[in-house]
Amino acid sequence: MATLHPFRAVRPTPEKAIEVACVPYDVLNTSEASGLAAGKPLSFLHVIRPEIDLPPGTDEYADEVYAKGAQNLSHYIQGPYSIQETDPSLYVYRLIMDGRAQTGVFGCVSVKDYDDNVILKHELTRPSKEDDRTRHIIEQSAHAEPIMLTFKDDAKVSAIIAKTMLSDALYDLTAPDGVQHTIWTVSEPKELENAFSSISNLYVADGHHRCKAASRAVEALGGSDDPSKEVNYFPAVLFPMGDMAILAYNRVIKKLPGSSADFLSDLKSRFDVKSVTDPVPTKKGDICIFLENQWFAITLPEATTDSVVDSLDVGRLTDSILKPMLNIHDPRRDYNIDFVGGIRGTSELELLVRSGACQMAISMYPTSIEELVHVSDAGLLMPPKSTWFEPKLRSGLLVHVF
Repeated sequence: MATLHPFRAVRPTPEKAIEVACVPYDVLNTSEASGLAAGKPLSFLHVIRPEIDLPPGTDEYADEVYAKGAQNLSHYIQGPYSIQETDPSLYVYRLIMDGRAQTGVFGCVSVKDYDDNVILKHELTRPSKEDDRTRHIIEQSAHAEPIMLTFKDDAKVSAIIAKTMLSDALYDLTAPDGVQHTIWTVSEPKELENAFSSISNLYVADGHHRCKAASRAVEALGGSDDPSKEVNYFPAVLFPMGDMAILAYNRVIKKLPGSSADFLSDLKSRFDVKSVTDPVPTKKGDICIFLENQWFAITLPEATTDSVVDSLDVGRLTDSILKPMLNIHDPRRDYNIDFVGGIRGTSELELLVRSGACQMAISMYPTSIEELVHVSDAGLLMPPKSTWFEPKLRSGLLVHVF
């Protein structure tokens, strides 16, 4: 059964929350992070993307980056614009995007639950990103950002959430992207802990690398069987599945085996390729490809096995195009493929191809929450970057230190 653990959050003073809160580390690159943090000394991007405070061109995995992140977090914690809770607490966190609300519970979950598959994974991770986040956790002695989990809707949890939202909010802010973030403190955390103790499984939605990094940090620090030690827990916002929305996670190919014209000709010899003006697939099994400055639609062949992973669109793409035509057998490790969140839209895919950053882009149909659960319950893993959840949590509002 799932463990929900109250924690003594480090959080911004209410009047500075809007200046501190920032997008997660993995939704933007160094240049974008530097631009967003420009002129904003309190932005939490200085903690989760500390390379922005070092000379341009600094390798984001350099030793000085991790040291700078630890220094920036220490300055924030000791500074005048942060508070550390006296008592361990749990919270309710609501996001509203385009009129749609998504409301969950903000607390800590157990590394042991992750290791024992009470918290179920659905996606492969990339070792380089695991290494990066593990080192940040160890050097900062903190989990700076929450991950996003989901669980099957539960009436007891929903009732506690609804009751908590009747009280005054701890924070209520609207981010520059228009998403409203509201946080309430749960008055009786034990009641919520008990409600989660009857939930059999939690599912990772967004933050696989940070989950794995939390586990690796415990191992690197010598491990601990003492459940009172905070290193054994990491922060998460847990949403009921009925509130969740998944967008597509699109792909780009950096280099084709020959010319783009030759690749298009090869596609046409294997598939029914149609020119389209709308590059957003409308049903499972369909993809759109941007090549030769045009969009083309293709229906992927059905999976040749009964595996739920192979039947995913990302699995069908791998088997029918990535492996046989591009020699990409392991998207987790092959740097010829990259991933673009659906929130950026297909215009971003076109821009990447037209700029020469890649040679081909693939617009996908979103993985469903039901597919996520089926894969997780079967103990299987999706290819990397199979799901993009939106809206995103804000980092820096509730930080877990150990």
